Amino acid sequence: MSVKAFELIPAVDCELLMGDRVRINIECIECCGKNLFIGSSDCYIYHFLLAEKISTTGKLTFSVTKQLCRHLGLKKPVNELRAASALSRLMVLCDNTITLTNMLNLEPVPTGAKIKGAVTFTVNQNPVSGDPFCVEVCIISVKRRTIQIYMVYEDRVQIVKEVCTPEQPFAVTLDGYFLCIALTTQYITMNYSTGASQDLFPYNSEEKRPIIRRIGREEFLLAGPGGLGMFATAAGISQRAPVRWSEKVIEAAVCFPYVVALDDEFVTVHSMLDQQRKQTLPFRDGHILQDFEGRLLVATHKQVYVLAPLPLERQIQDLLVSHKVEEALVLAKGARKNIPKDKFQVMYRRILQQAGFIQFAQLQFLEAKELFRKSQLDVRELISLFPLLMPSTSMFTRSHPPLHEYADLNQLTQGDQEKITKCKHFLMSYLNEVRSTDVANGYMEYIDTALLKLYAEANHESLLDLLVSENSCNLKDSITWLEKHKKYFALGLLYHYNGQDDNALQLWVKIVNGDLQDTTRTDLFDYIVDFLSFCPNRDMVWKYADWALQKNEEKEKFHTHLAVLYLDEVLQLKMRKSSEALKLMQAKLRSLLQQSSLYRVQLLIGKIKDTDLHMELAILYGKLEEHDRALHILVHNIQDFEAAKKYCLWNSEGKDDAYRRRLFHLLLSVYLESANANDRLYMAAVDLLNYHPAEFDAVRVLQLVPETWSMSLLAPFLIGAMRQSIHADRMTQLTLGLSRSENMIYKCDKLKLTRNPVRLSDKKTCQICCKPFSEPAFVHYPNGSLVHTHCAASRRTNTILASVSTCTSQT
Repeated sequence: MSVKAFELIPAVDCELLMGDRVRINIECIECCGKNLFIGSSDCYIYHFLLAEKISTTGKLTFSVTKQLCRHLGLKKPVNELRAASALSRLMVLCDNTITLTNMLNLEPVPTGAKIKGAVTFTVNQNPVSGDPFCVEVCIISVKRRTIQIYMVYEDRVQIVKEVCTPEQPFAVTLDGYFLCIALTTQYITMNYSTGASQDLFPYNSEEKRPIIRRIGREEFLLAGPGGLGMFATAAGISQRAPVRWSEKVIEAAVCFPYVVALDDEFVTVHSMLDQQRKQTLPFRDGHILQDFEGRLLVATHKQVYVLAPLPLERQIQDLLVSHKVEEALVLAKGARKNIPKDKFQVMYRRILQQAGFIQFAQLQFLEAKELFRKSQLDVRELISLFPLLMPSTSMFTRSHPPLHEYADLNQLTQGDQEKITKCKHFLMSYLNEVRSTDVANGYMEYIDTALLKLYAEANHESLLDLLVSENSCNLKDSITWLEKHKKYFALGLLYHYNGQDDNALQLWVKIVNGDLQDTTRTDLFDYIVDFLSFCPNRDMVWKYADWALQKNEEKEKFHTHLAVLYLDEVLQLKMRKSSEALKLMQAKLRSLLQQSSLYRVQLLIGKIKDTDLHMELAILYGKLEEHDRALHILVHNIQDFEAAKKYCLWNSEGKDDAYRRRLFHLLLSVYLESANANDRLYMAAVDLLNYHPAEFDAVRVLQLVPETWSMSLLAPFLIGAMRQSIHADRMTQLTLGLSRSENMIYKCDKLKLTRNPVRLSDKKTCQICCKPFSEPAFVHYPNGSLVHTHCAASRRTNTILASVSTCTSQT
């Protein structure tokens, strides 16, 4: 069976009850508190005190003390006993008469109050009179088809209602104004106040003994056809599914959430929640099974036993130990009405959590997730199964008693790597879901640290999403873990989130430089440039600016941003008159403006043109190819002739000679402008010509220079120009001679190839198309092959043919 719900514990044995009177049988029993009454077949009533005891081993036992016994003075068996504790009375049915006796001494009441003509009787557990010192009793009368309602007081009885039934009644129970009656052929309910009745279902009293038990307000358990225990309300509605018991059931009782049935061999226990049989207890010759305010007693003709229910929590735990999760949950839900709300909520949450771990261990992840969610599981209980995922600073200890039997994931999976991987994927999914719920309150460091480690280990794309959003990852643990799994870009993001941008940039630079291997982002350099462009820390930007400028993959945004930062700093240093720092910063600015072509030139010109940064402005005009304006600034505004000459040199780097000559001629023109000409500019022009004669066209120069200049003044230039012209002429002659020699060699090679005649006849065929030659034009290959000219032209690939000669046949 699936659960041990009850224990069968001996209470009254044969020897204690009857001594050596072996022919005496137990006919009925009644229990009220600790008082146990037994009616015998020889018209005796026995009174015992029944006390619970817990043995040293923790086992429940009962001790029974015999108080007294009394003979009723008849030779009939005692048929039924019912106690009325409020009246301190015991109602005894014997020989069709109900007698009122004192519960303590078993003596009849002095008034001799009795109810005569009763076949059987029952007490209303839901009385309608409202009098606490009155008991409502319903009897089946010896009169045919008659049921009577009595009010029983301490020393008197009073009939209040007599009801006629359609058929002879065999069993009855009473709840409020409602009678539930087993007639000859069917069960019915009847309101004795209004007379309204409701048929329930057919029943044959000749085949089996009827069973009617009140289980709650206006609800009854009945022995139905086909071995079914049927539930019915006073309105004739069945609100519960029937339970299937033995066809031979003779008694039944309800101890929520179970129906207990007795036949001649067994006591069987059935769940009212899922209608399944949960337990079977061997019990031969039983004939009494009754519920006395939650205490079940079962008896043979010789002995009485207590059917003691095990605590529901223990039953649930037994089911969980057997991994019967669904049954445990059904039982736990059903226990709600029997347990105080606060206690039940605590118990139920724990049961859900235990069930969740059982499902988790069986890799039933969807079920486990739902149980963890419903129970609001402390996520640390789950994460602690993965010891390496817990923060190193954690002081967490698992709940006691433990929710499961596993030390860690390795024990749970028995080292199966496939199962371990599945469990980790489940944990990732579960933590990600609960991260934004109330379950995460107070435990974000555990959740985020575990997620980071799982993502990094699984190379999961969500790692970056976690690090760029608000998180509570343990910094020390996360650094170690990310380094272990070579997630350096992610580590940089972690540093950035924790305000350590310098550490982040150092890592990323090492990745770009190839010192660390991490392929997370192929555009990492662009990412760094964007990062620096939006970085508010200028010192940080300048620290990595030179490195960024040396890389090929550059971006306009960063270069513009960096140039503006340099410019702002230069202007501030000018205001503070910090000469050394100004000199260094201006050098950086000029270097950037000269070397980069990616910044926004017009933006910078707008910022510079109203300042005294003439050199920088000239560089910017040069980027726009407005060299005349740039040279005009260098020559006339700052009169830095050396800078003007260098301007021509670095602007023509990588360009052809014509471009360089154009710049130098442009500079010479600026020097010789008639409007601004003076001796200083003339001397600068002379120096430019004399020191760089190769950069000028002498004819154009002689047309530009003033006629008043003497030959001696330009002698160095003229000599240099003459030498350059002669050198150029000689180099041309040398090149021409070399070309003629090379041509002669080619002609010699051709002559060698055509020296021997090639004979062509109508019998020769093309080596490619295998057709004869129709004209004397052909291609002759060095290996002697002859092909059509058009075949040779269409033949694209032939690695063995090295040279080609076109010949005309000799006739």
